Amino acid sequence: MGIHVIKMPDLGEGIAEVEVVAWHVQPGDTVKEDQVLADVMTDKATVEIPSPVAGTITSLGGAIGQSLAVGAELIRLEVAGAGNLKDNGAAKASQEPVKTAAATAPAEEVAEPQLEAVAANEASAPEVAPAPAPAPVSRAAPAARPAPVSKGAPQLRAEGEKPLAPPAVRQRAWDLGVELQFVAGSGPAGRITHADLDAHVAGHRGGAANGGMDERYAEQHGEHATQVIGLRRKIAEKMQEAKRNIPHFTYVEEVDVTELEALRLQLNARYGAERGKLTLLPLLMRAVVLALRSYPMMSARYDDDKNLLTTYDAAHIGIAAQTDNGLMVPVVRHAESRDPWSSAAEIARLADAARTGKATRDELTGSTITITSLGALGGIVTTPVINRPEVAIVGVNRIVDRPVIRDGAMVARKMMNLSSSFDHRVIDGMVAAQFVQAIRGYLEFPATLFVE
Repeated sequence: MGIHVIKMPDLGEGIAEVEVVAWHVQPGDTVKEDQVLADVMTDKATVEIPSPVAGTITSLGGAIGQSLAVGAELIRLEVAGAGNLKDNGAAKASQEPVKTAAATAPAEEVAEPQLEAVAANEASAPEVAPAPAPAPVSRAAPAARPAPVSKGAPQLRAEGEKPLAPPAVRQRAWDLGVELQFVAGSGPAGRITHADLDAHVAGHRGGAANGGMDERYAEQHGEHATQVIGLRRKIAEKMQEAKRNIPHFTYVEEVDVTELEALRLQLNARYGAERGKLTLLPLLMRAVVLALRSYPMMSARYDDDKNLLTTYDAAHIGIAAQTDNGLMVPVVRHAESRDPWSSAAEIARLADAARTGKATRDELTGSTITITSLGALGGIVTTPVINRPEVAIVGVNRIVDRPVIRDGAMVARKMMNLSSSFDHRVIDGMVAAQFVQAIRGYLEFPATLFVE
C-alpha cells in the first residue's frame, strides 16, 4: 500500500488560491477513479476536483470556507501500489483533470465556461492534518417545566360545548393568548383550573403532542449560525467593494407605460406566434440604447487605479438576474444592433444558460451598463448597487394602476418607477436626470422606439 497526495491544481488565469466550498468525501471513505472529491471556488467559477486514482481517504487538506494556495495539499489517499509520495516526502509530478461546475460568480464577473482545466505538477508538501468542516450551530430550546399534577383526568369537551372556567382563569388565559376551548379541564364537569392552564402552557412550550393544542404562540429559543462561504461570500465582497469605492446616488422617476403596454400586447397578438412574445424588458433595452446616443458617458467603465473613464460606442447591456446559483449578470452584447425580438431571444437564451450553469465567461462579463429588475416584486422604489466598474444601473419597479390627472380628469393609468443609480465621481446629477428623462420619453411615446 502507498500514499497518493492530490494537490490544488493550477486553474489558470493567474489564480493563486481557491476557497474550499464543499467536501464530497470524509476520512475513511473509499473512492473510485474520477469520483468527485471536493468543490473549490475561484473568483469566477466553482470547480469540481475529481480523484485520479482509487483508494481510501486518509486526510483532508482544509475546512469548508478555508482558502488554499495552488500547490497546497488538498487530499491524501491510501492506494494500492507505491502511490506518489516518496519516503522523503516528495511527491512525483502528475496531472489531474478538473471539471468546471455550474457558473456561480457574482455581479459582473459571474461565471466561467464549462471547460476542462489541467492540474499543475505536484510538488512536495508536508502532511496536513484533517480539519473538521464547520456545521450550522443550533441551540435547543430549554426543557419545558413539568406540568402540575391535577386531580382527575383532564378531559376535552364535546364539539360546540363551551369551556367552563372561573373568571381568574379566563383572565390568565387571555393574557397568555391561550384559547380555552383547546384546554382540557380536570375539575368538576370538566371545569378548567389554574393547574390545567399551567399544564397546557407547559406542554405547549415543550412541544408535547396534543391534538387540540394551539401552537401559534410557542416561544422559540433556537439560534442557528451558518458560515458565509463560496458564492454568497463572493457576492458580499463584490457588493461591499462597489459601495466602498463608488459614491452612489439614486434618481427615481415615474413613467406612464399605458401606451407601451398597449403596444406590447398588440405586437404580441400580431407577431407573437412567429417572432416570439415580448416582455417589457426588450422594449426598455431599446429605450436605453436610444438614450445612450445622447448620453454616451453612461455606457462606460471607470478604472479607479488609473482614474480613467472609458466610454463605449457599443451598448453591452447586463441583465441582473437571480438564479439558483445566486446573482448573475448575463450580457446582451451590441444591443444597439438588435430589434426588440432579437433582444428578447437573446435574453431568453442567456437566462437559460445562466440558470443551467452553461453560460460562458464571455457571456457573463464585459457589460457597459446594467438593467436590474425584480419583476412583479419590483416594489415602488429601489436603490440598485452599481455593477462595478460600470457607472450607471437602471432599475425597474413593478407596473401598477394609479389614478392620474389628465386633461383635468382623473383616469387610471399604468405607472412604473425607474430607480437608477449613478457613480457621482463621473456622472453629475443633472446629467443623470436628463438621461432618465430621455428613457422616459421613449417609453411614454413608444412609437419612437421604432423610428429612430
